[in-house]
Amino acid sequence: MNSNNLQSLPPNRRPPEGRTPDRRPPGVRFNEFGEATIVVWAPQTEQVYLLKLENEEGIPLEKEFYGYWTLTTDRLKPGDLYQFVLNDDVALPDPASLYQSQGVHGPSEAFDLKGFKWTDKGWRNPELKEYIIYELHIGTFTAEGTFAAAETRLDYLVELGVTAIEIMPVSQFAGPRNWGYDGVFPYAVQDSYGGPAGLQHLVNACHGKGLAVILDVVYNHLGPEGNILGQYGPYFTDKYHTPWGDALNFDDAWSDGVRHYFIENAMMLFRDFHIDGLRMDAVHAIKDFGPVHLLREISGRVEELTAQTGNAHYLIVEMDLNDTRFINPADQGGYGMDAQWIDEFHHALRVSSGQQQSGYYSDFEPIVSLAKSYQDAYVYDGIYSEHRKRKFGVKADGRPGEQFVVFSQNHDHIGNRMLGERTSLLVSFEMQKLMAGAVLVSPYLPLLFMGEEWSETNPFQYFVSHTDPELAEAVRNGRKREFAAFHLEGDAPDPMSEETFDQSKLQWSLHESGLHQVMFQYYKTLIRLRKQQPALHNTDRNGLTVDYSREKELIIIQRVSGDQQVVVVLNFSKSVQEVSLPVKHFLWHKLIASSDAKWNGTEQLSEQLDSGVLMVWPESFTLYTNVIYS
Repeated sequence: MNSNNLQSLPPNRRPPEGRTPDRRPPGVRFNEFGEATIVVWAPQTEQVYLLKLENEEGIPLEKEFYGYWTLTTDRLKPGDLYQFVLNDDVALPDPASLYQSQGVHGPSEAFDLKGFKWTDKGWRNPELKEYIIYELHIGTFTAEGTFAAAETRLDYLVELGVTAIEIMPVSQFAGPRNWGYDGVFPYAVQDSYGGPAGLQHLVNACHGKGLAVILDVVYNHLGPEGNILGQYGPYFTDKYHTPWGDALNFDDAWSDGVRHYFIENAMMLFRDFHIDGLRMDAVHAIKDFGPVHLLREISGRVEELTAQTGNAHYLIVEMDLNDTRFINPADQGGYGMDAQWIDEFHHALRVSSGQQQSGYYSDFEPIVSLAKSYQDAYVYDGIYSEHRKRKFGVKADGRPGEQFVVFSQNHDHIGNRMLGERTSLLVSFEMQKLMAGAVLVSPYLPLLFMGEEWSETNPFQYFVSHTDPELAEAVRNGRKREFAAFHLEGDAPDPMSEETFDQSKLQWSLHESGLHQVMFQYYKTLIRLRKQQPALHNTDRNGLTVDYSREKELIIIQRVSGDQQVVVVLNFSKSVQEVSLPVKHFLWHKLIASSDAKWNGTEQLSEQLDSGVLMVWPESFTLYTNVIYS
């Protein structure tokens, strides 16, 4: 809109001088004078009142440009409960509420984002290639299930050696139990976890320990219970169908206000919560065919913030598309995302470990697909997919390794199983060690799921705590139908049961003894080696070669950095294999072998190297180098 058009608007509809209409955060904020500045987007409403619950006082908001309503007042203070009344109708929580202290159906509580005293001024977000990520769910990471309780485990994570934690979604959902993907207040931090102050405190503590923080956010849908956005305006459109119903409105009529809402949410998390990176859930389900994709608009704003602060802020996407357009920089026509999850690496690793090739796993060939993922990142990069019945993906040539996040398990691939079994219950102890090594020696960013490092045996099951009885029953029945198609024996655990939730909590005593302690020490050693050895530490995909034998179920990886060369042997078979190490004049040094006695191997079966010929043992991971760095 040009300045002449702006001047033709009535005075109360014009943007203030020097201010663009899309840079004010929605909701309640407190300025330096202690006044509440309020912005509400309700473009099809004739009247909006702020209702203070303490004295039932109603304060009218003024209608401005582009459907925004605003108010600056000293009559609302931090801690006050409030609602908005639209058209003298029902009172509703703030759609951009920062704190729902009484749950999704209660009023909003005014919260001052500037009230927290940060002590992380010297913190600098590491380069993305330095990230070793630990995914956790606040509710089940500790017995208490709170941000404060998670803080007590930070020293443990530092000892383990990870450099970043990734927190599953914490936006307000119904009840105290949920994976987090049913959030309905994207700006509000879950009350049962400790609310916004609790999250700020945890992030500050992480930075004090040298840990970066990634937060999982959901910009492709909202949950079903307590979802009031549609009552404020056209936040949804029937233009597209999604698994959750009508899509969020990112490119239809009135979509500017919806885009503004989610863009400012991302900026708030970086700016006011000091979050280092966002993991953006299922971005393939964001329906936006406008000229500037929502993700590109977000990355542009993040670039501005980085220029202002001098600190990096990362955007990592989950997507069911092998499409480099998402991770290409803007000057190459991309959306500018910093990295993406690669489920295909997980799928290929899973079937290579001997697990079932059913459903979408049927598209992956043991050993062959995993070798291709090491080499090419995407397994399907323009080749035909039998599962999809079409060619799929593009090549990822030229994209550095730090743009891809890999894992042997995560919340989805555990929790979407009927019983929520972890890898520890699906494969042998030896295979678990092999799978861990396969992830941590890749040229990609490794991600661990909480507890895998000590071979946690408790499941991670799907759980919710909807207060609407009909919705709760619908979730139960939907879960049953989902697994009926697999003809599995038994019943899926009740997602509404508190027992299902409690069974999914970590057993912190396990890592202190027995094989669980062995696995913990093994993971610590692998992580230390990744950090210390240049050929493992770098994410240069060009310094990697892969050889494999489908018949022998063997993969041999060579990685090079400067003078150092490492050789990784992954033996997925149940047989002893003979391997010739390359360049025989090198003096090879063993860095680690999962079959060694210290990792619960057998002395008699400890790997052997003679004249460049290496004997590797069943279901084993072996790592050699020509130059040792410590």
